[in-house]
Amino acid sequence: MIRFPSRLALCLMAGLIGQAAHAAGPAATVNGTAIPAARADVMFNEQRAQGAPDNPQLRDAVREELIRREVLAQEAAKKGLDKKSDVQAQMDLARQAVLLRAYIQDYVKTNPVTDADLKKEYDSVKSKMGSKEYKPRHVLVETEDEAKAIIAKLKAGEKFDALAKQSKDPGSKDSGGDLGWSNPGMFVKPFSDAMVKLEKGKYSDTPVKSDFGYHVIQLDDVRDLKAPDFEEVKPQLEQRLQQQKIEKHIMDLRAKAKVQ
Repeated sequence: MIRFPSRLALCLMAGLIGQAAHAAGPAATVNGTAIPAARADVMFNEQRAQGAPDNPQLRDAVREELIRREVLAQEAAKKGLDKKSDVQAQMDLARQAVLLRAYIQDYVKTNPVTDADLKKEYDSVKSKMGSKEYKPRHVLVETEDEAKAIIAKLKAGEKFDALAKQSKDPGSKDSGGDLGWSNPGMFVKPFSDAMVKLEKGKYSDTPVKSDFGYHVIQLDDVRDLKAPDFEEVKPQLEQRLQQQKIEKHIMDLRAKAKVQ
């Protein structure tokens, strides 16, 4: 037996059909030119992504903004601005930027970073960090003789903090040469090699040469280094590896391109 839909069902169906027709139609029509609903959807979704609430006020605001843009665009076209070469070039660049963003988003979606990749990167970074963290301070000078003179003053009893004011390092000279807690991988190799050999509270008795000049290093403290848990740094690692994949992909495409 065939059942006819109830009056309520018919009303609901009519409402849904009306909504679908409204969604399929233009967002607005300005001087006979239709503004596609898809354009309104893009702007609406962008606003939502920035935290705007999903409500009728936002939809009305998006519609009004699109209307104003269309009005201005039509006026610009009347003046022939869309025919100017510099304006066309800017429009081409804007279109290209949107296309590039879509391509990168698609590449990221189809080439995700695997958990194995992330774990491998985590283990690599962790091994480079070492098991100790150091708190050094230093005085950086231009010549070896200047460094030797500072070492002589330290042996004579002068304070490291005071001597650090002569340092070329603007980031630490006013804080007694303090470089804070860091792992050896944060420093250039000659510096880190000399630092890890020092005993707590001792300073280097010979100048340490690097590309920056000559260092006199004092080790204030050392402690065991606890690496952050994998899950804690996983988002940062994923972002970094994904960026590396994108850069490599771009370079591969560039290498294959025929450029004249």
